[in-house]
Amino acid sequence: MHNTHVWADENPHAIWEHRFQRKFHVNVWAGLVGGRLIGPHVLPPRLNGVRYLHFLENVLVDLLDDIPLDVRQNVWFLHDGAPPHNAREVRDWLDHNYNQRWIGRGGPVLWPARSPDLNPCDFYLWGHLKQLVYATPVDSVEELVDRIENAAQTIRQNPAVLSRVQESLIRRARACLDDNGLHFEQFL
Repeated sequence: MHNTHVWADENPHAIWEHRFQRKFHVNVWAGLVGGRLIGPHVLPPRLNGVRYLHFLENVLVDLLDDIPLDVRQNVWFLHDGAPPHNAREVRDWLDHNYNQRWIGRGGPVLWPARSPDLNPCDFYLWGHLKQLVYATPVDSVEELVDRIENAAQTIRQNPAVLSRVQESLIRRARACLDDNGLHFEQFL
């Protein structure tokens, strides 16, 4: 550790972590619609446009099944600028299925770069999910996926929090507009 000095034979307050997570990861898709958590769904390890399109065409439809039809017909689809999200076939599918109601690179509504404060998955979901998942070290991909699913279930069991996240998004959008699209988190 840089700039850490202990001038004693033993320091009961110094903790030296010797165990590190092995090299593994998972790609996860999740969404928030109308105060409800959708997913999570584990995506293929090496995500590309074709695999992401397969998810949109075959999995997303099932994930949204419990959402009332009137909500589904008016929902806006938002994703970040990851290369698979920007593939031509993905944008074509979104244009056809979400008309002018999708936000992302190359879409009808461009996502402002570096704006996690306007995305509820970024300003709430991913951080909270990781806090629950990584409370203790994870030893395998299977355990990681299991913890992600359990953490999602824990989040679902608190609809009041998800409702507050939805309200926070509205407050954030208004603050962004009030500040002409500039930095606004200090006003929240």
